[in-house]
Amino acid sequence: MSALVINSTESLQRALGDMRDLWVRHKFLRVSIKAGKDRSIPQNALTHAWYAQIARELRDDDEMGWKCYCKLHHGVPIMRTEDEEFRTSYDAVIRPLSYENKLIAMRCWPVTSLMTKEQLGRYADAIQADFARRNVILESVAA
Repeated sequence: MSALVINSTESLQRALGDMRDLWVRHKFLRVSIKAGKDRSIPQNALTHAWYAQIARELRDDDEMGWKCYCKLHHGVPIMRTEDEEFRTSYDAVIRPLSYENKLIAMRCWPVTSLMTKEQLGRYADAIQADFARRNVILESVAA
């Protein structure tokens, strides 16, 4: 069974039925619950606009480089704190790498795509605070 989205009484009933069937067959289940809606499209668009703005203002890196920096410095701490599966896999695969290789890994390693709307809001707040200290003012819009 892959991930389930439960957003109605009927989908809840189907999920409970599926879990009951699996329990009868295997007598062991590992269930992970993630409450809350996934990130919003406006939030996603906003952070991508910010990466472009940062690259235009701070020319030390390009848009992808700043995206990787933000994921590593602001997204990873949120996900490591709040998602045990993320922490376990990140610590096994990415954490032992050099800083430069961690940045390269952020090109492919899912971080923000795994976040809920609330987590992505905190991610955005952390990016704004970080770059405000560098005199880059990232505008916020309601998401």
